[in-house]
Amino acid sequence: MQIRFIKKYWMLTLVLPLLACQSTVDNEHQTDHTSDTSAPKFLPFSDQQNTGNWILNTLISDEFNGTQIDLDKWFVQGLDSQYYIWKGRAPSQFAPHNVLLKDGILRLRSQWEPDFEFADESYADGKVKSKYGEVDGKPVPVTTAAIVSRKRFLNGYMEVRSRAANASMTSAFWAIGYQSELDVYEQIGDPTLDGDIKADTFKATVHDWSPPAVRPTRVFGHKRKLPFDVADAFHIYGAEWGEDYLKLFIDGELVYSVTSKEVGEDWVLLNPMEIWLDSEIFAWLGYPNEHQLPAYFDVDYVRVWQKPETNLLPKAFYGFEGPILFEENPRPLKLVPESSKVNEYQKFWRIDDSVRSKVNIVSEKKHKGQKSFKIALTENSIKNKKVAQTPPNAIDLSEGDYIFSAYIWIDSDSTLEEINFSLEQPSMQLNSIKLSRIAKGKWHKVEKIFSKKEPSSELDRLTIKATHLSSKKIQGAIYRRYSYRKITLVMK
Repeated sequence: MQIRFIKKYWMLTLVLPLLACQSTVDNEHQTDHTSDTSAPKFLPFSDQQNTGNWILNTLISDEFNGTQIDLDKWFVQGLDSQYYIWKGRAPSQFAPHNVLLKDGILRLRSQWEPDFEFADESYADGKVKSKYGEVDGKPVPVTTAAIVSRKRFLNGYMEVRSRAANASMTSAFWAIGYQSELDVYEQIGDPTLDGDIKADTFKATVHDWSPPAVRPTRVFGHKRKLPFDVADAFHIYGAEWGEDYLKLFIDGELVYSVTSKEVGEDWVLLNPMEIWLDSEIFAWLGYPNEHQLPAYFDVDYVRVWQKPETNLLPKAFYGFEGPILFEENPRPLKLVPESSKVNEYQKFWRIDDSVRSKVNIVSEKKHKGQKSFKIALTENSIKNKKVAQTPPNAIDLSEGDYIFSAYIWIDSDSTLEEINFSLEQPSMQLNSIKLSRIAKGKWHKVEKIFSKKEPSSELDRLTIKATHLSSKKIQGAIYRRYSYRKITLVMK
């Protein structure tokens, strides 16, 4: 994803910590691709008066009113023999012919299909090991379906109106991103074993996929008994996801609410996520039999709203929780959530190799989020030492007037004299912060107005330099913070 400043004369507020940060976002679509905000056609079922000032993100939302799935919005598992991350939870395998649209409903079919050519692969899920199409050498020829949103988003309100498949197949509405997963629900219409999900169970789970990502990865969640069976009728399920809270709704009623403060270190919902709709076999809930199938996981719509965002940079730019996304490039098929591999889709802040042992992204002192950018250099008299840069093409800034602001925390024993921030192509210094003028041991805000006379080139990036270090240890962190009409680069 290319980072863009949406309109000149808006404020740019970069947030810099020499020790804490928060994560990425893709809110540029809200300006260019959203519905008419003066008369919204659709609103969250729990907020029909739009008190949250929600704007529909049309790049992910879908009413499924066409005759074929919109391939610009959705990746269909198995289409053209391409699978993203996995082929499904064995013994069932995703098959593209099970993705159907009928009368404005998405139907994800699970069926008994002995003539299907299953992948000759084993699949391990904890203690359960099986192959696609069989269990313990006995045929279980079940094909099913999955679709994945092409775009990711950070923070918003996601909602579906759905009915679970009436079989021992799960029906799931979930999302994954960098080192994180949010299962809004995993439902089962007719389990053949008595497990932790029943026909009248609502189960939501958050998973931490940071390496080594060894199961169980669940860190928190919610489960409750429902006054209905999930396969009997359509119901509306929603998740409101903020930077520091999560709320879950059923038919417009709040059923669960939690904050990042309550969760603590297990708060992993810090990066943009993509939406998944799929069906799977959970061995501990029982295998479907031929008489239960075909069964259909039906979805009337998927809608994603976000709040108005005038920040001119994605939150990934000035946070350190995860990668900066370049969503104009295709997502690699093997991009698992725990991967930090640099590719054309995801790139990270670059730290100079010569200072990497003393400058890094850490889980230490934090302002918000879980990560910090820490500088702990001890070298003498380093002048204009590059310590970090965004990847090239991370900035697309037009001509105009902006405000650069930084929230800075300096440790009591720090002797760092100056931090410089600059753009590269074309070259331009944004701010040179004299740290000797800033009180230590507390947060302090500095601001500078600057005018950009030339637009960014395709290789523009932000560079951070440390200047005039004495022999004493200095440390700090970069952290994201934002407000209306601002992007905040905080330094800690």
